Amino acid sequence: MSDVHAVILAGGSGSRLWPLSRQHLPKQFLVLDGEGSLLQTTIDRLSPTIEAKNVLIVTQESHAKGEAYHALLPYKSLFEPIGRNTAPAIALAAAYLMAEGKDPVMVVLPADHIIKNEERFRALLDIAIETAQSGKLVTFGIQPSRPDTGFGYIKAHQTNDARVYKVDRFTEKPDHATAERFLKEGNYYWNSGMFVWRASVILAEIQKYLPEVYKIAQTIAADSRAGTTFQQAVEKHFAAMPSISIDYGVLEKSDSVSLIPCDIGWNDVGSWQAVHEISPKNESGNALQGNVIAVNCKNSLIRSEKRLVAVIGVEDLCVIETADAVLISRSDQTQDVRKVVDALQQSGATEHIFHTKINRPWGSYTVLEEDPEGFKLKRIEVAPGARLSLQSHKHRSEHWVVVAGTATVTNGEEVITVNKNQSTYIPIGTKHRLENLGTEPLHIVEIQVGEYLGEDDIQRYEDNYGR
Repeated sequence: MSDVHAVILAGGSGSRLWPLSRQHLPKQFLVLDGEGSLLQTTIDRLSPTIEAKNVLIVTQESHAKGEAYHALLPYKSLFEPIGRNTAPAIALAAAYLMAEGKDPVMVVLPADHIIKNEERFRALLDIAIETAQSGKLVTFGIQPSRPDTGFGYIKAHQTNDARVYKVDRFTEKPDHATAERFLKEGNYYWNSGMFVWRASVILAEIQKYLPEVYKIAQTIAADSRAGTTFQQAVEKHFAAMPSISIDYGVLEKSDSVSLIPCDIGWNDVGSWQAVHEISPKNESGNALQGNVIAVNCKNSLIRSEKRLVAVIGVEDLCVIETADAVLISRSDQTQDVRKVVDALQQSGATEHIFHTKINRPWGSYTVLEEDPEGFKLKRIEVAPGARLSLQSHKHRSEHWVVVAGTATVTNGEEVITVNKNQSTYIPIGTKHRLENLGTEPLHIVEIQVGEYLGEDDIQRYEDNYGR
């Protein structure tokens, strides 16, 4: 459908799936179920209804120019310089599509949900698109299976079209007694966060209920028509947006919202308990992933990313291991992982921000050791044909030892070739660049020495990746 575009919201931090999800590589870019990332799976399930060329991803600039660079590369993207919740992101996407001279139907989807019954989803999506073409705001309501307090609820009733319900009201996440009452009364659905509407229709509703958001979106569109790029206009104006959700800011107030009831095997993967629910399990109800030995365990999720994890005699636990952190939680308390992330943030730690291995557009680096006396040891991998930015550092020198492949090194005015088992030294303040002109990955060991070894001590002069 050429007049239907998908808008994928991929700016979240995914803190509830710590320690696997981090601020710079949140859950939407991770593989949790199957072989593709949650983002890629979200896009794939839209085919053939929506082609890849009609997919627009709205995400944070830090993701787009950092660890998620390659995941986003095949698609059109808008980069938010700062997170401002769903209403500004949706207004931005609608203004962008209309600035191209279109008024398409927008299928707005979170990037980090799982849908098991994809065929049924696509059939309901066709109904939603048809309804949206008549000027309605359409949301998907999930048939509730339990009185869950982790979701918002939508009450709706049938209309002349038995496939599409009229929304009566939205309710924020209720307490357990209220959720039980909703299920007993019926006609209540979980709010999936999936929406379908015309770009012009949602912009008109945003103008009515969130005039400040609308004004800034229109300013961005006007700047783009005046000669700057749309992205440059975003970088100039977006931070002035208020932070507000589309549900609270618009949908709860509008009288044009319709709901399509869904039973599609939906899961928002909002906790490790949810990951356990969707994962293949053995006869004891255990979901075991990675290098794991489980003895006399029941109904547990045990996941190893790096080391051997051996667990004995536990039940209803989630055990998640990464290179620098281990989480152990009762399955019914995994929603509290956010409290761990809050504690890390308050303490000034970095384990909620980065993994020890950090992906970059040119390859990756792994911090092997860091000492407060003033040195850091890294392993750096540069992909074939890739190169780092031309850069310098004010506070550190670097020693590079090639352990695999061949490096082309710019060191001041000199360009040299450094082969396996050879090394070079980059003095403080010297412009330098590392390149891999070969066909095999380049691996080097880097030793940094200096008074300050933070990743922000980089002055870039040229960069292939727009950083």
